[in-house]
Amino acid sequence: QVQLVESGGGLVQAGGSLRLSCAVSGRTFRSYAMGWFRQAPGKGREFVVGISRSGGSTSTADSVKGRFTISRDNAKNTVYLQMNSLKPEDTAVYYCAAGPSLSATSLILGPGGSWGQGTQVTVSS
Repeated sequence: QVQLVESGGGLVQAGGSLRLSCAVSGRTFRSYAMGWFRQAPGKGREFVVGISRSGGSTSTADSVKGRFTISRDNAKNTVYLQMNSLKPEDTAVYYCAAGPSLSATSLILGPGGSWGQGTQVTVSS
């Protein structure tokens, strides 16, 4: 079990950029695949982007491909989400997550996965 704390959310204009951070507690950060999900008002939680334990592989949702990039710094126990060319439809609560593995389409969490508390991203038109 790990604790995840997101930061960096806020209000940004359409076309702008924002960088989210997720700080992970403990000494086993490198053993987890990491990812970001989001939940817009009235919608379910959606996978956005994930990264493997080593950082060598990523999975990205079609809706954000070419605009969002995930990275990790294992020395700092931190994962990042760089969001560029933001659109109003990107408005959502963004959640950091940790799980045992990354698939081609999502981050695998299962019952042992962990979630952060979420951070609000609002994109104005």
